[in-house]
Amino acid sequence: METKDLRGKFITMLWTSFATGIFFFTFFNDNKSFYNLVISFAISFMYSFVFIMGNYYTNCYLNSKYSWIDDTRTRIILGIISTLFVNVFLVFVCNYLNLIVLQKNDPANFLKGEMGMFNWIIVNVALLFSAIFHARGFMNEWKKASKKEVVEQKLIAKSANAQFETLKNQLDPHFLFNSLNVLSALIDENPEQAQVFTASMSKIYRYILEQKDKELVSVEEEIEFAKTYTALLKTRFEDSVTFEFNVKESDKLHFVVPLSLQLILENCIKHNFATSAKPLHIKISSEDGNLLIENNLQFRENIKESSGIGLSNIVQRYALLTKRNVFIEKSADYFKVKLPILTQKTTKMNTSNISENNAYEKASKRVKELKNFYGSLTSFCVIIPFLIFVNLYTAPEYHWFWWPMLGWGLSIIIQAISVFGISKDWEEQQIQKILNKQN
Repeated sequence: METKDLRGKFITMLWTSFATGIFFFTFFNDNKSFYNLVISFAISFMYSFVFIMGNYYTNCYLNSKYSWIDDTRTRIILGIISTLFVNVFLVFVCNYLNLIVLQKNDPANFLKGEMGMFNWIIVNVALLFSAIFHARGFMNEWKKASKKEVVEQKLIAKSANAQFETLKNQLDPHFLFNSLNVLSALIDENPEQAQVFTASMSKIYRYILEQKDKELVSVEEEIEFAKTYTALLKTRFEDSVTFEFNVKESDKLHFVVPLSLQLILENCIKHNFATSAKPLHIKISSEDGNLLIENNLQFRENIKESSGIGLSNIVQRYALLTKRNVFIEKSADYFKVKLPILTQKTTKMNTSNISENNAYEKASKRVKELKNFYGSLTSFCVIIPFLIFVNLYTAPEYHWFWWPMLGWGLSIIIQAISVFGISKDWEEQQIQKILNKQN
């Protein structure tokens, strides 16, 4: 036990002993002497020490074996059983020391008459404080789990967004570098085409700047951009490269990762040779919910080492946005890339904060239900023993206390079934389910 915990328990014992000692000395002691006051405090401290430390170690043992969050059902059931047996045992030990050893009462009447009633009252008081003690531990663990899960969700969202931004920021210098290489070659080969290329390049770069902060763009926008880019390529390669677009109109309304077509088209040109005698044919179409880019394979030898930005960039960006995979297929004659066409523009990163807020609201509602239950249980444990005392003190021949105890007890059992899910899967009501790891 840590020093801080020990100090806290000791302070709790002192305050409890002080309060109960004053109470019993005032209302149940006829001889108001200093000696009896000290005895009253000593007896109260004995009860406080035994109950607080007994419940503390019982709680610690159960927590070490069963988690409130991962093994909630088992933890609750064992907590109720252990609380009942431990506190009844501790009550009888303390009462025996108090009533029989210290006060010299007849042991034969320990479970009968006034001593039997005293045992019953102390058992209920002990169970009340034990229930509060366990409820406090449960709420502390629940809050820790809630905060931990929310923090993890935020870290995941921030990490994904940072990674996505890093991948997008690779595109600007990458495109500019390759375009300037093409322009440099055209200036020597054909200055007039270089001017046309420069105008097209400015139009393309404007599109890149417009889409820079977007996670997804429509297929139609990407196709129009690809057509502008292929026109730029045709300026340099003329009839050495042909392009065919055959994308369904219905698919144009959906979404893909921005600049994905440009990177794949650039990849085709970079890794294949193209001549008038052996032209490179590139086809862009759609099928089965995918955007298909296919080219005949004319692998260029002695190619410079790749920068690793092209296809890997597309694959990583899709992985951050959807569970659907980018498919790459290669044979001796052709090379294919299938880009998933997404039907919803809202992505996991866009909805992370919304999902987190909704989950937090559900968790808050759950905590409120638990507070209401433990409030009802606490009231029951306080009021019912008081009613029993009043009944047996004023009219011991008629035990009317059974009616409120049974009625109220039944309502608490029904509330427990609703809150703790005894009739349904409890795991679905835990914070791990409420704050499920969508990422």
